[in-house]
Amino acid sequence: MIKGSIVAIVTPMFPDGAVDWDSLTALVDWHISEGTDAIVAVGTTGESATLGVDEHVEVIRRVVKRAKGKIPVIAGTGANATAEAIELTAMAKDAGADAALLVTPYYNKPPQEGLYRHYKAIAEAVELPQILYNVPGRTGCDMLPATVARLAQLPNIVGLKEAKGELSRIRELLALNLDHGFGIYSGDDATACESILMGCHGDISVTANVAPGKMHRMCAAALEGDRDTAERIDAELQPLHRDLFVEPNPIPVKWALNAMNKIPAGLRLPLVPLEPTHYDTVRAAMRAAGAI
Repeated sequence: MIKGSIVAIVTPMFPDGAVDWDSLTALVDWHISEGTDAIVAVGTTGESATLGVDEHVEVIRRVVKRAKGKIPVIAGTGANATAEAIELTAMAKDAGADAALLVTPYYNKPPQEGLYRHYKAIAEAVELPQILYNVPGRTGCDMLPATVARLAQLPNIVGLKEAKGELSRIRELLALNLDHGFGIYSGDDATACESILMGCHGDISVTANVAPGKMHRMCAAALEGDRDTAERIDAELQPLHRDLFVEPNPIPVKWALNAMNKIPAGLRLPLVPLEPTHYDTVRAAMRAAGAI
């Protein structure tokens, strides 16, 4: 089972929107050296919604090539059409990904039975470990714990990223007492420390883009049950947890990485650069975390 700090890595882009492959490679090297436990390639933070299929798969392929034998790579392969999700997941498998992360179908708002059949179809079609991803604030669709329990019985489904941001939901999921091989991951940095102390297996993180070493140490301490150390580190990270969302993700985190000279300043429409009124706020959060 993958555990610890799992970065939802950005996809670096030049100001014209072209992918900066060299910066992507450098980011992977940096995360490995800083102790990041795994990488999610082409998740929400990686601007999956604006990458073409060929680019999407190429990002996965390059991250896998650089990280191979060092840390696991989880490929974002979710889609609101089941057939498309199957195709992307199969491509991720061929690209060498260790697992896939599949967001709930967005916009079409399926009922719980639809969610179950959607994920069941993908699991049966592609023999690759698959992690469910619930983020109702973005998708308009909330996968309930009872549905997670049903899906956890399927062999290929090995975990859940829960990004509702409510500790009460984490408690509900942990109370299911799912098989020990099923991972439950926080998808909300602000509550990740407490979630792991409660029994989650790690955090799929935006903050880890900017402070990978501290996120690794915080998650490791929480996994060991060392509340004092985990909470002390997390207190330094809380401004980042909060202020990397002053505008929609990944606008602030890409600005922060550009300020750290890690990536160029590129985003793709409909995202636009961070408003200058937020510069000081994000910079102060970076200082509090020791990122600059």
